[in-house]
Amino acid sequence: MSLSKHQGFILTRHWRDTPSGSEIEYWLATDSGPLKVLLTAQTSVAFVESRHRAAVQAQLSARSDVELRELELKSFQQEPVLGIYAKHFRQLGRLARALQPLGVSLLEADVRPHERYLMERFITAGVMLEGGRIENSTLVNCKLQPAPDFRPVLKVVSLDIETSQHQDLYSIALDGMAERVVFMLGEPPTEHMQPPGFQLIYCPTRQAMIEHLNEWFARNDPDVIIGWNVIQFDLHVLQKAADGCATPLLLGRERKPIAWRTHPGKQGYLFAPMPGRAVIDGIEALRAAVWSFPSFSLENVAQELLGEGKDIGSEYDKMAEIERRYQHDKPALAIYNIRDCELVLRIFEKAKLLQFAMERAHATGLQLDHFGGSIAAFSHHYLPRMHRMGYVAPNVGDVQGKSSPGGYVMDSKPGFYDSVVVLDYKSLYPSIIRTFLVDPVGLTEGLHAHGPARFIKGPRGTLFSREKHCLPEIVTTLWHARDEAKRARNEPLSQALKLVMNSFAGVLGASECRFFNPDLISAITLRGHEMVKLTREFVEKRGYEAIYGDTDSIFIWLKRTHTNEEAHAVAAELARDINAWWKQTLLEEQDLESFLEIEFDTHYKKFFMPTIRGSDVGSKKRYAGLSVDAAGNEAMIYRGLEMARSDWTPLARQFQEGLLSRVFQGAPYREFVIEYTYSTLSGKKDDLLIYRKRLRHRLDAYVTHVPPQVRAARIADEYNIRIKRPTQYQNGGWIQYVMTKSGPEPLEARQSPIDYEHYLAKQIQPIADSILHPLGEDFATLTSSQQTLF
Repeated sequence: MSLSKHQGFILTRHWRDTPSGSEIEYWLATDSGPLKVLLTAQTSVAFVESRHRAAVQAQLSARSDVELRELELKSFQQEPVLGIYAKHFRQLGRLARALQPLGVSLLEADVRPHERYLMERFITAGVMLEGGRIENSTLVNCKLQPAPDFRPVLKVVSLDIETSQHQDLYSIALDGMAERVVFMLGEPPTEHMQPPGFQLIYCPTRQAMIEHLNEWFARNDPDVIIGWNVIQFDLHVLQKAADGCATPLLLGRERKPIAWRTHPGKQGYLFAPMPGRAVIDGIEALRAAVWSFPSFSLENVAQELLGEGKDIGSEYDKMAEIERRYQHDKPALAIYNIRDCELVLRIFEKAKLLQFAMERAHATGLQLDHFGGSIAAFSHHYLPRMHRMGYVAPNVGDVQGKSSPGGYVMDSKPGFYDSVVVLDYKSLYPSIIRTFLVDPVGLTEGLHAHGPARFIKGPRGTLFSREKHCLPEIVTTLWHARDEAKRARNEPLSQALKLVMNSFAGVLGASECRFFNPDLISAITLRGHEMVKLTREFVEKRGYEAIYGDTDSIFIWLKRTHTNEEAHAVAAELARDINAWWKQTLLEEQDLESFLEIEFDTHYKKFFMPTIRGSDVGSKKRYAGLSVDAAGNEAMIYRGLEMARSDWTPLARQFQEGLLSRVFQGAPYREFVIEYTYSTLSGKKDDLLIYRKRLRHRLDAYVTHVPPQVRAARIADEYNIRIKRPTQYQNGGWIQYVMTKSGPEPLEARQSPIDYEHYLAKQIQPIADSILHPLGEDFATLTSSQQTLF
């Protein structure tokens, strides 16, 4: 490879201490293939307040490889700091632990070398490489600079395995690259015919399967491994199979093993880092991109996104059929196995999950397959800018206290309405940060202000510097980048930037963040409260009525029926006037430029705000409406109601949708209520009676309070044990059950007749009355005249 400038995308990153110092390793995807970059003899740095010099020197008296330097930096307490430069990163951790009993804090000692190297150079995912030397196909000691526009084509493999009910490995499928293959345990049949479209390779032992898999990865060399629950199940089972036959599983580049580690906060949750290859789980990627499904099973997501799924039914049917195919029809099992790989590839393509992951890495500075990490993303952006402002960061826990109030939720006015418009503040919290210069450094400057310097007054007596701040500029950069992404119709980038930008306010309210400060986050959320209240006053002075508001939205009743064109015009005029009022008010009163922008969101031709069940008080975060867009297209919208919640039965959701749509459309609804009730009691809707709920704990953890889903799960697993089938629910999971005369019973072991009265009283009637009462009717009266039918 030429040593001239070269661009790459960071796939994985790692550090290690060596005799010559800390060493940083990056694996990159480039246009000419994968590239390993090694930066040797890197010095690690932390900081300490200068007043602790003697204590630090006492700890370092016998060490010549750690140096103290005077720096033009200070702590958030305005104390000057010293830089501690160590040959090995682990030395900083040992020093921090030694100083802790003395009450001395080592600042930023937890920032790992490979992260600090990137953040201090403002590098996120794309890099420009310059100089260096080639040693054994590795680029050593080159210079890295940001390359924010570089987007390589990544080589992706979809991996899926099939196992017995006891997780004995049967087959491994690999799809997405030229060499599509299934490795199958067993001898080939006498008449061995290859299935169409992929290669089926029979392996006499599991050891042979693992060896074939290792060779496939070395030969095909993918950048990214994708799958469904691919780390917690597929890779974990492969590792156990490899360990069981004393054969190394070498899926990383350079035939390196997986460096397994567990999540410190999630028991049993695994990470599977490996050199040079990112591992992206489809479920986690969808959740990170804010997709929502009642179930994230591959079958359900494939049905909803692609309109098709697999060819095996329930979990029990699936295991029995897999066993049958393995014993009697291995080619059919191979087809089923690679079909899963294909579905995952198509879901990734449909939802643009790989593009989203890449754009998120560019936006956050986090590794491609790191989907959490809002705090880490904040630090990646903030620390280098804060250093250039002359500050070093505090440690986690330096500031104590309770977090701030959340978003403002206005008391609602329940009932049915015509012509309701919704105005929504665009990126409310980021716009508050930009407008009022909310910032950790800015607050520190305000806390220690002396003299007549001008500051911005915030809630709870806070003061923010007008001159020294970092976060408003960071948010502004992300904001402009998102506007550009939207203009370019780059939806994955736009979504990634939006999520990152909006997460920064929440990070400041997280006690796990080094910049946590209740006053800081309150300066954002309480300002939001004030804005919604002032907006309410503004619209009511115009003669309209605010019937609800939630964090960044306000629901305005126009007081009389408007045509769709009239409602859209009123909403646009209100938004324009509110924005102009903010600009004028903030400029005149506080000499601030307003970045607050309210915009028209929705016109509801019909709108319903229910009461809290069993009271006359209006509910919050629960409503329904018949929306109409500018072109006149109508759509039913449900928020927070049973219709939109997965823990209610389909019976309840269908009933609520049917009743509300009839009321909104002015169609006969009494007959619908009566007929729906009759159909339920007569057994015509039995397929809608299924509860589907999640068991969030181990089954034996429920002692004092045993909810219906737990009772059903215990019945199911007792049944599984009786028929010598593996238990399904001991460690949690999802259970489907119905309510019977004998209580909750699982679908797979139901014996008692259905308790229709339960569904009438607990599912249909509460929903019916919440809608009928504002209309002057109730469920009991409406159905009592039909009792003879029931």
